[in-house]
Amino acid sequence: MMGAVSALALNATAQETKKSKITFSGYVEAYYTFDLNGPANHTRPGFVYNYNRHNELNVNLAYLKANYTSDRIRANFGLMAGTYPQYNLASEQELMRHNYEANVGVRIGGNVWLDAGIMPSHIGWESAVGKDCPTLTRSITADNTPYYEAGARIIWTPNEKWSLAAMYLNGWQRVKRVDGNQTPGFGTQITFKPSSGVTLNWSTFVGNDKPDSVRQMRYFNDVYGIFNITDKLSLTAGFDYGLEQKKKGKSDLNNWYSPVLIARYAFTNKIALAGRYEYYQDDDEVIIATDVPGGFRTSGYSLNVDVAPADNVLFRVEGKLYDSKDKVFVKDIERKTSNVAITASLAVSF
Repeated sequence: MMGAVSALALNATAQETKKSKITFSGYVEAYYTFDLNGPANHTRPGFVYNYNRHNELNVNLAYLKANYTSDRIRANFGLMAGTYPQYNLASEQELMRHNYEANVGVRIGGNVWLDAGIMPSHIGWESAVGKDCPTLTRSITADNTPYYEAGARIIWTPNEKWSLAAMYLNGWQRVKRVDGNQTPGFGTQITFKPSSGVTLNWSTFVGNDKPDSVRQMRYFNDVYGIFNITDKLSLTAGFDYGLEQKKKGKSDLNNWYSPVLIARYAFTNKIALAGRYEYYQDDDEVIIATDVPGGFRTSGYSLNVDVAPADNVLFRVEGKLYDSKDKVFVKDIERKTSNVAITASLAVSF
């Protein structure tokens, strides 16, 4: 009897091993940005975290990633380098700044997964990986909302149209919690795909990004839609709105918001054109701090051309204009209301 049981166990293990799969992938994106305001320290404005080194050839993001999948288990682990982790993960411990992903998951039901570790953020329509975004550079709201999160999430996918998730998080883009902070963060995500060409998403975050002694609860909403109108034309429309307590224990709230509209047209499978309009208003400087009265009230315009000479190669050029209602930019020692930059990038994925 024990022999039969052992045989069954070995057979089950063999079947699981047969279904499991390990894959490796990589990505490297080099870039050159020229900021017409000519910052002496070679760093673009402080709210820009991608492609932010002026007048030098650099790497925005390079990573190597391993992925394991089976019928019941999945895991991801990746290491990265570049100016994106250097600036976007500056508040993390030095070793963690090179961690692209580190998470494990188990299927606990028919279409229910439980994942834990360091994962891509559930907020936003843009990621740190340039080739996956319709525009070369990121929007202001993308650079100032989480690109990654640490914690646990449960995802239920009842069918091909719906996906629902809930998260327990260390904080607002945090692996290491803020010192003195014992308040967890929470998130939700609802994604609806009524057809193959339409994706609708609503993501939320609730938490505190300061020490508990001065706790200011944050309530954030991210709503967007991606519409593939034809095989060549796609539109992305998004709106972010956030609230945060002005003081601990008070009901008064600061707020900020940002609408974004992106259009992309593919002339062929190798050449495409994309444009973006965005506006970001943060009067109370909850997210973006300035040293001028009036807070941060800035429009952004960008236009990029994409050329894909091979399936795994993407060359892009983009011009971008920031136009602010206040003099939040600096050229030499002069305060300015505008900022213009040109960026070129070359990305290879494998």
